Amino acid sequence: MLGYLGSFFLDSICPNPFHLPQSMRETITAALKAATKAQDKRRMSTLRLISAAIKDRDIAARTSGKGEATDAELLELLARMIKQREESEKVYADAGRAELAAQEGEEIAIIREYLPQQLSEAASEKAIAEAIAEAGATTVKDMGKVMAQLKARYAGQMDFAKASALVKERLK
Repeated sequence: MLGYLGSFFLDSICPNPFHLPQSMRETITAALKAATKAQDKRRMSTLRLISAAIKDRDIAARTSGKGEATDAELLELLARMIKQREESEKVYADAGRAELAAQEGEEIAIIREYLPQQLSEAASEKAIAEAIAEAGATTVKDMGKVMAQLKARYAGQMDFAKASALVKERLK
């Protein structure tokens, strides 16, 4: 193994020398540092909002006796943040506040960078059909099983409100 100085220099050259996948938290923290160094104010403020939301989620989990949020839970959190901003963007656009709508749009774009690629409409329908078949769902009462499977497999990759409507339609 490298001595102290060797590891110090290696860390300064390559912080993740074995290129292990980073957790969502590490990725966001690194991006915040980079945005701070680059003086990118919009990206800095958005990443700070994300960090604050993650910390709030962790505090809520600690009070209920759970541990830190997993990456899948963080993906759901980011998806929720995008939904909130999309709603705000629509409200601002309807109210004639183009600058605020544009700001929300920029935040949405930044948050989306940390989500996996969204499934296309066809891929979503195929995933829903597979989940229904695997769960053996036949009635709307089985919808919970199907949605649980979809959330476990496609966290952050699909809009679960739309998926829920499609599952309900297929199970009628």
